[in-house]
Amino acid sequence: MPLILLSGYPSSGKTYRARQLLDFFDTKIAFNSSLPSPDPRIAQLKTHHTSDQSLGISREVYRDSRTEKGARAAEYSAVKRVLGKDDIVVADGLNYIKGFRYQLFCEAKALGTPSCVTCREINSRLLASPETDGGYPDDIFENLVFRYEEPNGMTRWDSPLFTVLYTDDAPPLEAIWEAMVGKEGENKVVKPNAATVLKPAAESNYLYELDKTTQSILTRILEWQKDHPGEAGGEVAVPDVQAQKIVMPASPLSLPQLQRLRRQFISLNRQHTLSQTRIRDLFVDYLNDNFN
Repeated sequence: MPLILLSGYPSSGKTYRARQLLDFFDTKIAFNSSLPSPDPRIAQLKTHHTSDQSLGISREVYRDSRTEKGARAAEYSAVKRVLGKDDIVVADGLNYIKGFRYQLFCEAKALGTPSCVTCREINSRLLASPETDGGYPDDIFENLVFRYEEPNGMTRWDSPLFTVLYTDDAPPLEAIWEAMVGKEGENKVVKPNAATVLKPAAESNYLYELDKTTQSILTRILEWQKDHPGEAGGEVAVPDVQAQKIVMPASPLSLPQLQRLRRQFISLNRQHTLSQTRIRDLFVDYLNDNFN
């Protein structure tokens, strides 16, 4: 189900807020199960908590970029393993790099599940005690604060953004629940990007027709060039394409150049279903755009 990313300065109390969120979600799920007619969508939800502590990541890894990269990879893998339509994942970590937050946002979106970012203010009291779970060496702390990329609610991968102040008793729990799970009787739906959704061809021979039609047009261009050696420009008529002709460039075209354009066109249109006439029209347009 949802992915909740906690982000903030080191030692800002993120783990404490993560426990508040998990306790609230577990209570909500348990209460739904006790109802005479429980919501089956909520009943099957499970909560997961990932953090540096649960992954055995030492604070010393943030001293070196190589080991820090490995730590981020470990967190990414841990989140990806448990992320699903029936799982609430609270990613409790620094999550201070916007590119990393974007990666996790894409993972959630690809699964059609919502995500949000919860941002925390600094709690300087933990810094004075390295023996506590939140303690960081001063040099590592200063370096992480300097490199922190604050979440921006205006970007899609950081929205919705919930900011929790140190003085707040708890995060906006109900608002986060509604943003991630949905209101009562409403299912939270996330649509994947249209560009990443594969649309199967309706006609079984569509790819064959796409390949054959584009190849026949290339053959016609090569024949025209053979019949008009050294001629700059010119127009090539294509059968069944009445609207326009192929306007040739000033310099001759080689077979590799034409094949490259053909492969690009096929790659762009292989997931669509077009008639043979429509393929010709679009390919002629595509060639004219690239020739001129």
